[in-house]
Amino acid sequence: MRALQRLAIIAGFAMLCIPNAFCQQAPEPVALTLKHALELALQNSKDIKIARIQASVADRAAMIGKADFLPNLYVGSGAGYTYGIPETPGGRAPSVFNMTYTEQVFNLPLRGAAKEQQEQAKAQKIVLEDVRSSVIAGTATGYLELAKVRHSLELLRKESDSADKILDVTKERAGEGFELPMEVTRAQLTKAQVAQRILQLEARQEELETYLRDQLGLSPEQQFDLSADDLPGAAEQEGANLVALAMESNTDIRLAQSDVRAKEFRYKGEKGGYLPSLELVSTYSLLSDYNNYSLYFNHFQRNNFNAGVQVQVPIFSARTKAAVGLAEVNLQVAKATLENKKGLVSADVRKKTHRLREMDAAKEVARLQLQLAQQNVTALQAQLEEGKTNLRDVERARLDESDRWMAYLDAAFQRQQAQVELLRTAGQIDRVLE
Repeated sequence: MRALQRLAIIAGFAMLCIPNAFCQQAPEPVALTLKHALELALQNSKDIKIARIQASVADRAAMIGKADFLPNLYVGSGAGYTYGIPETPGGRAPSVFNMTYTEQVFNLPLRGAAKEQQEQAKAQKIVLEDVRSSVIAGTATGYLELAKVRHSLELLRKESDSADKILDVTKERAGEGFELPMEVTRAQLTKAQVAQRILQLEARQEELETYLRDQLGLSPEQQFDLSADDLPGAAEQEGANLVALAMESNTDIRLAQSDVRAKEFRYKGEKGGYLPSLELVSTYSLLSDYNNYSLYFNHFQRNNFNAGVQVQVPIFSARTKAAVGLAEVNLQVAKATLENKKGLVSADVRKKTHRLREMDAAKEVARLQLQLAQQNVTALQAQLEEGKTNLRDVERARLDESDRWMAYLDAAFQRQQAQVELLRTAGQIDRVLE
């Protein structure tokens, strides 16, 4: 009989599996260290991919400005019906086939504009580095916060057990007339508050898990476990050196420096507009007597070739004067912006360094409060065994210990977050990958 029952169970299980051809099991959780998570984020971040494309676009745009100083060869035809002197709207003679070669040799305004575009392309690569830093900082912060939230949820679920025990004891004592109804309500409130905090943290956990899956390129169903990692590379040990490092590595400062260089190229180029320009030119034309050249010219020649240089000497150019003035003003603005950025970044680094020290102090206070709560639980547990206290007092002490644990976790996370912000401002965020 039991054998038949087993066969029926197996058959029923097989029938459930038939619609999907096989029973799909949930994927095994992936173990993620902080370093592994950051590596995955750098490989799969959509923001980094977009920034790379934008950097590539800037490189192609810079090549357009540089193209004027490279050989340019064009072929075409200007054949058409003519009545009267043969000519085309461009001023050249109608031709069956023509070829034109141009190459700028000396043209400072164009050269300055090309160098400005090249510097802007370099600036886009700095933007790419800034996006990369943002991905590292965001992923590290999300990882550490999720680890804190998961740990806090474990503590809160233990709190829920303690709150249930306190409520049961209080109801029992109230039924015996040893407690006021107000104490029952207070115990119910404690239990409701714990349930509320659990719901809030579960919502935050889901939000952080969704964010990390998106950053790391994981599937929506993929579960993952986190290791209790801390941030490598203690930023606070650098002290005042972080300000000097920020002057060299901060992306805002580097972008401002790049903008100054770009404006200097443009300013020097526009000033060169007062000098002559020189361009290599060459043309070849294959003409046809179909256009009645012999009626208007003494001699008709089928093949025509010209080569030489075209020189333009500016005598008076109102445009050049205006362009130089505009470039000079833009350069002054870029230099002022750079100095302002340096001051802001220096102040920001010092501010975040002080904040990190404050978070260190807050973490130490939270650690000592936790230690005191743990010692209190130990003492009350011993008194309970000796019959000198009751279970409700012990469970209340456990609730306080759990609260102190979560306060310590919050303080530790805030310190880690402050360290990430400081490292990013100082341009040292890559230390997180060590």
